[in-house]
Amino acid sequence: MKAVLCQRFGTPEDLVLADIPDPVAGQGEVVAKVAAVGLNFFDTLIVAGKYQTKPAFPFSPGGEFAGVVESVGAGVDAFKPGDRVMGYTNFNAARERTAVAADNIVKLPPDLDFDRAAALTITYGTAYHALKHRALMRAGETLAVLGASGGVGLAAVEVGSQMGARVIACASTDDKLAFVRAHGAHELVNYKREDLRAALKRLGGEHGVDVVFDPVGGRYSEPALRFARLGGPPPGRRICRRRDSKTAAQSRTAEELRRPRRVLGIVGAPADKGVQGRHRDARPLVRRGQAVVPRPEDLSARADSGGAQSAGEPGSDGQAGGAGVT
Repeated sequence: MKAVLCQRFGTPEDLVLADIPDPVAGQGEVVAKVAAVGLNFFDTLIVAGKYQTKPAFPFSPGGEFAGVVESVGAGVDAFKPGDRVMGYTNFNAARERTAVAADNIVKLPPDLDFDRAAALTITYGTAYHALKHRALMRAGETLAVLGASGGVGLAAVEVGSQMGARVIACASTDDKLAFVRAHGAHELVNYKREDLRAALKRLGGEHGVDVVFDPVGGRYSEPALRFARLGGPPPGRRICRRRDSKTAAQSRTAEELRRPRRVLGIVGAPADKGVQGRHRDARPLVRRGQAVVPRPEDLSARADSGGAQSAGEPGSDGQAGGAGVT
């Protein structure tokens, strides 16, 4: 079968297309024919050897996919050949067939296409877990999303909007903000042109911002946290990614211990949910047409017009955003 392979750490340009043997389903695994692969910012890190997971060579990038089950291993009774599925692999999805643990896939409903399903696991799973399980966000609350046009930022805008939040989307260009507006943002802030602190003070009003979703970190984190709502219950919350732990710790020292605000980290789905639980939670949003999940051609058009990067949102200050680190 054909596979995109990383044979040594480097850049995406160093990847090669090669023939490799078909995988065989082991205990508790299925082999699926891949129809669509989700690619995220962390894929550029894993092929560069800069990610916490360092697979043995050769391996394929791609941590999420959608496809059709071709065979099942011993101990698997929830799936059969022919089932349409989506799943999480961490790596090795960018190939014609992939072996994946049965616990890491779920069946697709008939009305969910492969392209959208392949993009649900990482960015939408991360955003949903962050807002639903960590921030415990409620309908009617105000949500500010930094790096809103990146992969996980855009997912947070859509998911937050469908959860009933008033969404303030923050990004670095007007083109990016126009794209985010079309995906459910209620208020827009260009933090390259307008002071973020002043904008959040204006848009948050006397109540303040209830939840700050921060997948970027860096110099915008502290001013965003300052305008998280005081008091409660619940107090204002800032959600940050695991790789932004240094910024989180600084914010905690400077602000959280003096005022009733909370800084919450995310690493992925909670233990009692697992990958399957996260999938099942996110799927209904797409099935009902509530989460758009941009198709590849939508993102290509955005990039051609100077819009946001498809994975993260690196700014001129060198702060790299990112999508899909779970």
